[in-house]
Amino acid sequence: MEFGVSTFVTDEGIRPDVLGAALETRGFDSLFLAEHSHIPISRESPYPGGGDLPRVYYRTLDPFVALTAAAATTSRLILGTGIALQIQRDVIHTAKEVASLDLISRGRVAFGVGVGWNFEEMRDHGTDPTTRGKLLNEQLEVLKETWTKEQAEFHGELLDFAPFYAWPKPVQTPHPPIYIGGESKGALTRLVEYGNAWLPRAHTPPEELVRVRQWLAEQGRTDIPFTIFGAGTDKGLLDGYREAGVERVTFLLKTMPEAETLSKLDELAKVADEFR
Repeated sequence: MEFGVSTFVTDEGIRPDVLGAALETRGFDSLFLAEHSHIPISRESPYPGGGDLPRVYYRTLDPFVALTAAAATTSRLILGTGIALQIQRDVIHTAKEVASLDLISRGRVAFGVGVGWNFEEMRDHGTDPTTRGKLLNEQLEVLKETWTKEQAEFHGELLDFAPFYAWPKPVQTPHPPIYIGGESKGALTRLVEYGNAWLPRAHTPPEELVRVRQWLAEQGRTDIPFTIFGAGTDKGLLDGYREAGVERVTFLLKTMPEAETLSKLDELAKVADEFR
């Protein structure tokens, strides 16, 4: 079982270039960054974690810019989004950003996506929350077309593109792995149809991981690795993840200044070493 870190990179915490180098030096295999474009001040959508929305949600750097900075100071670290809010993004621009990062990093991108929860944020981007699942599914098809075809083309219910050219193409073939976030029925169906890996959150118990793996096998998908997003350091739970066949666990790293972050990474590295 490999270990990485998931976090919010903001203007108030450690720089992503410094963070990337520190992770690789300590033996972590991956960095997954959260995304929020902005947070509307007047909100109806409750924060899924309960209570007030943490400050980091208002201050996240663009994940692809931050991961590019991390790519420049590393050579092995997997560079992931956890999760990219694709339904709020122009899909052709995202295709170029992901492919460009994959090229610059020499094939180290893990593209994590999900539908999100903040309806007000979605609406500001012109996204209808009621069709966000269908939109994401069509966007994933467009991304794959753009990454793998010389002439990309798509005709769906929500998106329609006549043939077009788009470069660069990703280094990874056929394209960077798509990590599907979420544990709902819709997310798992999306995983079967479009995903290369599953990115469940840390509150998903090991027994549910076992159940999903069995269900995936029944759908003919025995090739899907699991990465846990935002885990703590409870050794019993980490053992449960390992017994459930989890490929990777990403520790949730609090956004902190550089010195505090490096100290925390030393602690997390010791925990990871016990499971290697």
